[in-house]
Amino acid sequence: MDHVWATGRPAEDDRGPIIEAPAVLFEIEDVRLDDPVVTAHGDRRLIPLYTRKFTRRAVIPPFKYSYGARLRALQGVDQLAWVIDLLRARPYSKSGWLSLTTPGEPFDAVPCLSGLAFRVRDGRLVATAAFRSQNAYTSYLNYLPLRDVQAGVAERLRLPCGPLRIFVDVPHIYLADTEAVAAVLREVSELRQAS
Repeated sequence: MDHVWATGRPAEDDRGPIIEAPAVLFEIEDVRLDDPVVTAHGDRRLIPLYTRKFTRRAVIPPFKYSYGARLRALQGVDQLAWVIDLLRARPYSKSGWLSLTTPGEPFDAVPCLSGLAFRVRDGRLVATAAFRSQNAYTSYLNYLPLRDVQAGVAERLRLPCGPLRIFVDVPHIYLADTEAVAAVLREVSELRQAS
């Protein structure tokens, strides 16, 4: 959020005006539900909904796609099983990339999470999530279930989780959320000053 707040510019989106920032790459060492910012500002009612989006193959309204289906049955391929087999056979591999998009899909159903990668480094399973676009205010709703996906793959490989690396091509905040974003950023600033 801080990146979008500090570097963003006004732009348009299908759902209304946004503040849009340049692409960003960052790493989260430990994604946790009990994170102080998520605890204070997260919407706990939405977390199970987003978790189902990642774990179920059926499309859960109001979403127009299912990450669970794209991870477990995209064009008939269980991509998570494929990446586990790859990393068991070649733990050094850089080829553990999964695509979550398909050519020619409906314009309004192109997923925000377009790719997911796994690799073993320093004895841990590192994951990279590539988002074509992401609402920085609600991004935790994707990061929490993504960490669960990473942990599931790590468990099958008998490895601990490493960091979750996030690339977002178009990070943004909806103008309607700016007051809530300002409140979160104030609290984060206070937490940083206190530590």
